[in-house]
Amino acid sequence: MSLLSPFVNSMPVAAAFVLGSLAVIWKGSEWLEHSAANLSLYYGLPPVVHGALVVAVGSSFPELSSAVIATWLHGEFGLGVGAIVGSAIFNILVIPALSSLAVEHRVQANRDIVFKEAQFYMLSVAVVLITFSLAVIYNATPDGDLTGVVTPTLALLPISLYGLYLFIQYQDTSEYDAEDPPADLDVVKQWGFLALSLATIGIAVEALVSGITFAAYQISPDLVWVWGLTIIAAGTSLPDTLVSVRAAKAGESATSLANVLGSNVFDLLIAVPAGIVVAGLVGNAVVVDFAVAVPMMTALTVATVFLFTLLRTDLHLTNNEAYFLLLAYATFIAWLFLGIFDLSPIPVPRSS
Repeated sequence: MSLLSPFVNSMPVAAAFVLGSLAVIWKGSEWLEHSAANLSLYYGLPPVVHGALVVAVGSSFPELSSAVIATWLHGEFGLGVGAIVGSAIFNILVIPALSSLAVEHRVQANRDIVFKEAQFYMLSVAVVLITFSLAVIYNATPDGDLTGVVTPTLALLPISLYGLYLFIQYQDTSEYDAEDPPADLDVVKQWGFLALSLATIGIAVEALVSGITFAAYQISPDLVWVWGLTIIAAGTSLPDTLVSVRAAKAGESATSLANVLGSNVFDLLIAVPAGIVVAGLVGNAVVVDFAVAVPMMTALTVATVFLFTLLRTDLHLTNNEAYFLLLAYATFIAWLFLGIFDLSPIPVPRSS
């Protein structure tokens, strides 16, 4: 049980927690964006690295928090991972579309985004699925179903891939000719401001998870994972949305798109393993159900292919392409909720 769970004792209180936490996450993301921009300026980071690393890691803190908090304080690893996968799908389909529609000019991609960020992200999806596969093959549960225990040792596989990602970003940074930062920029103050924004977002995420967990168990305990894929996912993606839309409005298309892809890389390679490691520390076994994981990761892969294809054609997103991405996300949500009532032509996997 978390520190905030005892205060959530009714649906109105749960709703207040959810709405209040979303507002705080939104405000915290503004602080995060400001401090991250100043730090990138101080350290001379190129726009793609700024978006894919500094901004992406910071704006992904809600997803990391949801995975750790849901696992550690609520014992709901599936809820946290559902939030991460749902957030990744939201990031890929909704945020680029909103960023494109929010500006008069088109959101432009470049070859660094298409051939480095997007393809590395697709590799990240594959590595997470391989990690789950190894768990089912080598740590299968005794019941004989397509389930297996993901150990902290297996979690090192995606974490090590993120180390490669950092090395690649470092190489780009070393080759970038940066402008001199303003003389009055106080780097210590900006780091403190960044820490304050992350702490604010972390507390808000705990309130969000507490409220949604209570509501989910009141409505349907068997469908807690759907809440993670939808409501928690959208809520934790608010910082990413804000950062990318504002960057697009400022004419910084590279930062806008790199934030989306970098956030998803961080979510898959760090946030998911973090939940696994935390579960191991508190003595809980993380059981992955392949029958649930594969369809969800397939949906994420299809969403990624959609965005990758649209970006690669002319290295920009048109309004029609943005509407297509939004339609794809609406289709995904409709599939989930139709599946709840067994009305979907393609069955929706149920979390155990």
